[in-house]
Amino acid sequence: MTHNPPASVLKKGPADEVPPQPGAADAAQGMAVVARSQGQLVRRRFFRHRGALAGILLLLFVVALSVTSIGAGPIPGWWDKDPTTTGNVVGNGDPTLSVLPGFLGGGGVHLGEHPFGQDNIGRDYFALTMRGTQVSLLIAIIVGLVATFVGTVIGAAAGYFRGWIEAVLMRITDVVIAIPTLLIAGLIGVIIADSGVVLFALFLGLVAWTQIARLVRGEVLSLREKEFVEAARSVGTSAHRIIFKHILPNTVGIIIVAATLTIASAVLLESALSFVGLGVQPPDTSLGRLITEYRSALTVRPWLFYWPGLFIVAIALSVNFIGDGLRDAFDPRQTRVRD
Repeated sequence: MTHNPPASVLKKGPADEVPPQPGAADAAQGMAVVARSQGQLVRRRFFRHRGALAGILLLLFVVALSVTSIGAGPIPGWWDKDPTTTGNVVGNGDPTLSVLPGFLGGGGVHLGEHPFGQDNIGRDYFALTMRGTQVSLLIAIIVGLVATFVGTVIGAAAGYFRGWIEAVLMRITDVVIAIPTLLIAGLIGVIIADSGVVLFALFLGLVAWTQIARLVRGEVLSLREKEFVEAARSVGTSAHRIIFKHILPNTVGIIIVAATLTIASAVLLESALSFVGLGVQPPDTSLGRLITEYRSALTVRPWLFYWPGLFIVAIALSVNFIGDGLRDAFDPRQTRVRD
């Protein structure tokens, strides 16, 4: 009788060997590796950035507070006072907001009749600050969108076409950069001072695009030599389609980051212009204009200066934190995110 050898002693040939599985080494070390798309990696890195999350929460709080408190347009708010109604100045216009509980020696947690106090003619300063926040945010968003669009188009055209087109566009960019932004914006403020907030913001966006244009141009210069662009060019794809369908989608990371930082800069630019009287004009107001109107009260009633300044800092910091998170999330050197 012939006895078959046990399977354990059979010799395995090369064909019987099991190929190593992808990620087996990492799994053996207790690290699970999951395949993810580029978009999933970007979102994962962004939402793991603590500063960016703090910036989002702070910005959402500021936006929600300013919009829901006094309302926006036909939408009413929960605050019973508006930024234009005057009245009697009560208690020297001191703030009635209290955040210190009674057991700690404070007056308890409450808003009171005028949480941010009153101005010289009895207007509720909380309502005024919320209106100024709305206007400053509106200007910053419009400036960011306009500057991003103009800078992206100019930078993409200069980087892709090269030659005389690049020379002309970059010399224009150099001229705009050479002139101080505050000076150009101040001239715009003088010319269209009474034309409204939206038009003022549109013109500010037309002088804030230079940094984005240079960043986009640099990215396009490197991408135009890639194989996928050469392949699209070889089959007769138009330059317009190559730029907007193949090149710009690969620069979206740097564009988003630059746009975010431009919005933060626009908040400070509008505040600086309003501080010198070249920004938002009465009867409307902004955070920078509130600081200008009540800077003389800094030593007597400092809260008239501090409240709008606090909201300017909060908006600028939150947007900058979000920009830092986006920059890290789009960093191509971070190629893997572990669970």
